[in-house]
Amino acid sequence: MEFDFNLPGLGKPQSSRPKRVAEAIKNELSLLLLRQVADPRLSGVSFSQVVVAPDLKQAKVYFVLSAGGDPKEATKALKKARGFFRSHLARAINLRYTPNLVFYYDSVHEEMDRIDELLHDIAEERKEDEGRD
Repeated sequence: MEFDFNLPGLGKPQSSRPKRVAEAIKNELSLLLLRQVADPRLSGVSFSQVVVAPDLKQAKVYFVLSAGGDPKEATKALKKARGFFRSHLARAINLRYTPNLVFYYDSVHEEMDRIDELLHDIAEERKEDEGRD
């Protein structure tokens, strides 16, 4: 059970700086992916979200793939290019420490598509059941 330290009068409010840094990292990585990365395994990759730790030392980078991409291969390619990404971020974003980048496949879109398909199937079954009555 976690205690909510955001109650009035308790603790410091959350800083918006990690959110601003996360947005800057996402923008820089997206531009870098479009302009300078030549690995064919990263051709269908786009970044959906970046979450930066409050101390700005680690960034979780979530990515999605266009149709036909393999998440495992894309993750391997992103891990291989991690140093290239970090060195570019160090030059582009003025921070004391360049965050360590950890890449995760964002399967939310696939789950949403699967749920939509299930709901559509249920609606079709109800129409068929109503037609039989």
